[in-house]
Amino acid sequence: MRTRRGVPAIAAALAAVALLAAGCGTPNPAAQARLDGHSTAHSTGHSTADSTEHAATGATGHAATPTATAPPAALRAGETMRTVTSPVSYTPEAPTTGTDDYRCFVLDPKLARDSFVTGFDIAPGQPAEVHHVILFRVPPSAAAAARARDAESGGHGWTCFGGTGLGSRGASLDDAPWVGAWAPGGRENVLPADVGIPLERGSLLVMQVHYNLRHGVTPDRTSVKLRLSSSTQLKPLETMLYPAPVELPCRPGRSGPLCDRSAAIADVTARFGAMSGPIVNGLLLVCDGTIIPTPGPTQSCTRRVEAPATIRAVAGHMHLLGSSLRIELDPGTPRARTLLDIKVWDFDNQGSVPIPPTAIRPGDSIKVSCTHDQAWRDKLPDLKGLPERYVVWGEGTTDEMCLGLLSVTRP
Repeated sequence: MRTRRGVPAIAAALAAVALLAAGCGTPNPAAQARLDGHSTAHSTGHSTADSTEHAATGATGHAATPTATAPPAALRAGETMRTVTSPVSYTPEAPTTGTDDYRCFVLDPKLARDSFVTGFDIAPGQPAEVHHVILFRVPPSAAAAARARDAESGGHGWTCFGGTGLGSRGASLDDAPWVGAWAPGGRENVLPADVGIPLERGSLLVMQVHYNLRHGVTPDRTSVKLRLSSSTQLKPLETMLYPAPVELPCRPGRSGPLCDRSAAIADVTARFGAMSGPIVNGLLLVCDGTIIPTPGPTQSCTRRVEAPATIRAVAGHMHLLGSSLRIELDPGTPRARTLLDIKVWDFDNQGSVPIPPTAIRPGDSIKVSCTHDQAWRDKLPDLKGLPERYVVWGEGTTDEMCLGLLSVTRP
């Protein structure tokens, strides 16, 4: 596999889309079911090594029933709790064609001092309609631009396919500027006691909400509870993102206009914007060193580690056609280790898994592999009735992604 060296423009574009996708697979330890018969076992989180199985008894691809509300964990020494809420009640609508709406809202945590986020609890107003929520940090230097963008709609936020639309200066796949996220099954997330996500005094948050319009268009007002600490003893926690291509052809004997790859790319471009095509081909170039795809159910990407870090947790993300996902460290070498092995993917159990602190160093490699299966079209209500298509990387609920996430601290 080729690394991303020599293609900085494509890497920057991939970063924007990967940041968009990141929250879909962020920490949410509660497991909900998605489909009768998908799996007969259940685990409370994704395991490392080779033992993961996921439950599946739901009917929609989202959690069949809302996750039971648990009492918040007690505040630790030096922590305070702050609630920020979407400033408006927003009724989602597709800004183009399709059944997905990505909307960004500005939240002001009113930080009077530099702080660390040590936990968060995101509460979607309409959980059935919300595919994911991501909290992006906006440094003080970019706060005026965020407020100006929001003012253009009278404080009602803005459409934000492909990221927040505020630019990602300083951001990269190796340090994604996000604070936290919610996906189906999500509950309160409390970080380990020695780490936190830095948030400068005067920073804002941009909350990106992905609405799945196939589940309704009821007005939504999402809120966030932030645990904050001003301790100077915490280690900054960062997120590293590892996207891989999706090149899933139609099944043998199935046909239709969108079974042509070019038509499928044109379709995601019509729905999500001009960056969609470059992302699809850019993933191939970054991961395989070519823009000529090798279609098939399993795709992977290996990227070299550029700077030392310590992995603290791992997670993966796909959509409804996902079947399995694996993240490996230094595959094919004596140091090879499986960091995450999801044998049976469950869209409603996208939990982040703490692992023993694992050092990575320059020259190491991280490989993410995803397997997707068109057969889920015949089983999942969210996909029934939709035409079969050649599936590429796309931002909609009924499109697909392949993404590995590492939560790391730096030496």
